[in-house]
Amino acid sequence: MPSAPNRVTTLKLATVMVLGGLCLSACATEKYVNEQIATVNHRVDAVDAKASDAIQRADAANTAAQAAAASAQQANQRLDALTPRVDAVEQHMAAQAKRPRN
Repeated sequence: MPSAPNRVTTLKLATVMVLGGLCLSACATEKYVNEQIATVNHRVDAVDAKASDAIQRADAANTAAQAAAASAQQANQRLDALTPRVDAVEQHMAAQAKRPRN
């Protein structure tokens, strides 16, 4: 059976080894960190490119929608201008239909 001083020494040695292993395992090398950052940066760049593309498409769609709205407004203005003429023609046709033929 080991004596008490040997037990204490063994316990101290085991504690130092465990703590040393934990300390070393928590350290990351600069190369490892750079590799991980490069991977994350690559993903971020890909997402950024997709977001930029989506913004460009949204801007193009907005421009097309504004052009369509302007065209619709012009068509409505033309229709508003023609409405009195159509009403006048309809009234004229109705008036001629009511007159008896001789």
